[in-house]
Amino acid sequence: MALVSALRTTAEETARSRRRGFEATSIVLNLGLFFLIAELDIQSVKIDALTHPDPWKRGLAARIMLLTIHELDIDKVAGNKLRQALDEGNVPAELRESITDALRTIRKAQSRAQRQFAYLRNSTIAHRDPDAVRQYRDIIEIDGLEVAKVAVEFYAGTSKFMDMLPRLLTHLSTWPGMIGQLTARGERSDLSGA
Repeated sequence: MALVSALRTTAEETARSRRRGFEATSIVLNLGLFFLIAELDIQSVKIDALTHPDPWKRGLAARIMLLTIHELDIDKVAGNKLRQALDEGNVPAELRESITDALRTIRKAQSRAQRQFAYLRNSTIAHRDPDAVRQYRDIIEIDGLEVAKVAVEFYAGTSKFMDMLPRLLTHLSTWPGMIGQLTARGERSDLSGA
């Protein structure tokens, strides 16, 4: 499966960049890996959410998709660290705008999922409603198609980001990108040794 292969390769390259001290590259690869993990989780259950013959398994798969999308803390991974990586890698404004646009699309889909499905997430999988009758009713009434629509929106954003990721990594491996990263590493080293 291509996704599993991409995940494995990205994990290896992220670790290699960290070992070699290319902080900006490792931050960007880590963000890519973050999305690939979520995508594989969703891919693993999406068919069951729509087509499994057992309605309970369909509902469970839909709830797992909701939880995955809802709990994905993009800002923890793509917040200040990503800005730092873009600065250190001397990333041009046009490429920064593409990154911002992709992340905005992801956040929009995630926000929609959070608004539309917060109650279901809380009552059926994340915290579980103590009123078991209500919890049961919520579980059997989950609309897997609606959950899948939100997942498609989420994929649109992650796809935008993953499509521009090679451009960003290519820039980070150019002379300006590498020199920026090495300079930043030297400055961090000077600060920690002072």
